[in-house]
Amino acid sequence: MIREVARIEIDPVDTERFEAAVAQAIPHFRAAEGCRSFRLDRSVDRLGQYWLVVGWDSVAAHVDGFRSSSGFQAWRALVGPFFVGPPDVDHVETALDGF
Repeated sequence: MIREVARIEIDPVDTERFEAAVAQAIPHFRAAEGCRSFRLDRSVDRLGQYWLVVGWDSVAAHVDGFRSSSGFQAWRALVGPFFVGPPDVDHVETALDGF
């Protein structure tokens, strides 16, 4: 499994509305083929900074599958208006699991 990690920046005044919009998007990820987990983390040090962490079977499941789906379009319609700039996205895998 790989994880998509997207750094998202929003205007801090929109925190509650943004988090509510992300919650509305959960069913689109849950329905996506190859999607295994979904979470949103927020910074306690920098207001308006978030990390979306999504578990996928593969990079292809995310890039070729979800990004070309109506679920992705729904996701972007819900949360895109909150973005200060484009999200910074990486695909990562565990290199070391200490405990």
